[in-house]
Amino acid sequence: MPTEQVDYYELLGVSRDADAGAIKKAFRHKARQCHPDVSDAPDAEEKFKQINVAYDVLSDPEKRSRYDQFGTVDGPSGFGGGGGYQQVNVDDLFGDLFSSFFGGVSGSTGGRSINLDGRDMQMRVSVTLEEAATGISKEVIVDRLAPCEDCDATGAAPGTHAETCPDCNGTGQVITYKNTFLGQMQAASVCDRCHGTGKYVATPCPECEGSGRVIDRQTVTVNIPAGISNGQKIRKDELGEAGVRGARSGDLFIVVEVKEHEHFERDGADLHAHLNVSMTEAALGSMKTVDGLLEKSDVIVDAGAQTGDVLRVKAAGMPYLRSESKGDLYLHINVEIPRKLTERQRELLVELSSELGDSEVGTVMTRKRSGFDKFKDWFKG
Repeated sequence: MPTEQVDYYELLGVSRDADAGAIKKAFRHKARQCHPDVSDAPDAEEKFKQINVAYDVLSDPEKRSRYDQFGTVDGPSGFGGGGGYQQVNVDDLFGDLFSSFFGGVSGSTGGRSINLDGRDMQMRVSVTLEEAATGISKEVIVDRLAPCEDCDATGAAPGTHAETCPDCNGTGQVITYKNTFLGQMQAASVCDRCHGTGKYVATPCPECEGSGRVIDRQTVTVNIPAGISNGQKIRKDELGEAGVRGARSGDLFIVVEVKEHEHFERDGADLHAHLNVSMTEAALGSMKTVDGLLEKSDVIVDAGAQTGDVLRVKAAGMPYLRSESKGDLYLHINVEIPRKLTERQRELLVELSSELGDSEVGTVMTRKRSGFDKFKDWFKG
């Protein structure tokens, strides 16, 4: 919980009437300045987090309206704003954004080629077991390095273009020679001028600083199919990190987390649940209507059912992925013994026990109840 109120407009350095474009541009520049991988300031990490929170609020019209009116996104009655988006847990969306953003591309020695393609990204989204059974579309917010629109991802300022690097003649590598006692040796290394791209940008685009990509926030629709299992991934092509100066973007992988259910336990496409029956229902048999995951089912409890017996309800489980078939629902019987009996119920059970030939019938059940017993009954409700 923040210890002090932060002015989000002041934090991003924009006026209160700034439009969406100005807010996005301010966020990009502030994020570059304050990222912990770049800034040496001791509070860089905290500043970076605050900048992201500020942008999250001011880039969303609904949240911004509440913030302008009440000074907080919670509003006067403490309601939280989700902006219509499903809550997600994000991994590696910001941590990796900057590691190859500044300077355009990372190089290596030894003559190896430079990979200008963007890297894959991964995030997580949670769904309920019911949502996993029916399938659902969710909107998630993705923060990524996207192709720069100002320069069309070339990295060159508008009106200019990238040229063949004069130092490496477009190869991205330079050859150096060194005389040793074994003779002349040569070594290839990444070109310092073009950072291995083979292209030199004399006038970098001011928006992306020559990399051809900028920090951006996008809303992505994820279609989660019915029958998906916990931990399975959904791939969104080229929605990962953008490549350097127009190179191919990486892919976005959404890891689906299926939440545990209060009543059902999943085993592949099968579901397991407990079915409580009274001792008379177990002894005499009965018809029970049970709540399945998505619909009700009628099941027959055979006379003489015991705790631990299992009933199978065909095709009442989870759907198989990309199939019309379903697994089964297994009901594990639990015979319930009543904790309290009326005098009439006790008499009937004593009579039944006598008919069944039980020994010392009613010795415990019919003993005189103490005041402490009555107090315990009252305390239990």
